[in-house]
Amino acid sequence: MIAKKTYKLDGMHCPNCATSVESIEDDLPGIRDISASYHKGQVVVEFDEAQVTEEQITTALSRKGYHLRIPEA
Repeated sequence: MIAKKTYKLDGMHCPNCATSVESIEDDLPGIRDISASYHKGQVVVEFDEAQVTEEQITTALSRKGYHLRIPEA
């Protein structure tokens, strides 16, 4: 199932940070599209839930120095 979710993201300070965030698309199969905005402090991720999990996305961003905030259900 394809999901499109918007998350708050801590740690972005400039346009280069947004580019770094978006580069996880190359690392994780299953991400269809990713768009980060350092102005808004958020990232929109479209991904195939059968191929990649929120936890994997969070881990990939954490390795780059960013903190993804997953809203509580």
